[in-house]
Amino acid sequence: MRSRMQAAGAASTSADGIRRQQLGDRRRSDAAAAFGFLAPDGIGLLLFIIIPTAMALVVGLFSVDGFGNVEWAGLDNFRLMAGDGLLWRSFGITAAYAALFVPLAFFASLGLALLVKDHFRGVGAVRAALFLPNAVSLVVIGLLWQFLLTDKTGALAKLTGLDGVSWLGDPSLALITLVLISVWFLMGYQMLIFLGGLQDIPREYYDAATVDGGGAWQRFRHVTWPMLRPTSFFVLVTSTINAITGMQVFDLVFVTTSGGPANATTTVVFYAYQQAFQFGRFGYAAAICALLVVALGAITAAMFALTRGGRFDD
Repeated sequence: MRSRMQAAGAASTSADGIRRQQLGDRRRSDAAAAFGFLAPDGIGLLLFIIIPTAMALVVGLFSVDGFGNVEWAGLDNFRLMAGDGLLWRSFGITAAYAALFVPLAFFASLGLALLVKDHFRGVGAVRAALFLPNAVSLVVIGLLWQFLLTDKTGALAKLTGLDGVSWLGDPSLALITLVLISVWFLMGYQMLIFLGGLQDIPREYYDAATVDGGGAWQRFRHVTWPMLRPTSFFVLVTSTINAITGMQVFDLVFVTTSGGPANATTTVVFYAYQQAFQFGRFGYAAAICALLVVALGAITAAMFALTRGGRFDD
């Protein structure tokens, strides 16, 4: 009897060992698959974000003129920033641009997503038309809008009867004009992100809200908006990053205004470009970029902390 019990116990122990081994093998296989899927993004992050950022920090400690002359500068480049009025003005312009662009793009793209979330005849064509500007080079977009808004001769200005308004030449209008162009350019892309979030909301939630007597506003307030919080957070973070360091704050500025008029559209990224490639102050430009990376990291970390990573928990 005892031998039978010992044999049964040994068999149970052996089976448990086999199950643990199989579980361990499965976990290792899942981990290998996960690392395989993450490897391309990880390599891209390393090559195009981490290494260039580290190089900017290093180059910021030197005086580099782009002609092979490199001298140790220590923290001199960072000290120069304290008294650079144009730099701090460019930070203010970037902040104003972000403060205008982020909410306008957010609500415009959310509104478009709500309009095209349901299926109707031609909905695919409408979605494609709204996304189309984002598929075009931003340089082409800049040239197009420059042609439309050129003082007195712009096609759009003539059609609207506002040919006397200098949209890109008036310091008080140039920045808001670039903001509106940027919103038009990116709202289709953000619309698709919101559309994905809307389509993930179970239909049963809307049916239950309708049965309870909820109207369109109540369904949006109590179903759509809470369920879109993670998507909204992602859009806010990426939109903020785009507003500070995205292509539209350099490519669009470079093509349409070149930082003018009177430096009214000189963003931090464009100012760093000027210091490096127009004035040959590569070390100083690298120091500016390093400061910008730190500021952007702090803003992103604050957004994560305030919203608990998009969960907005109390």
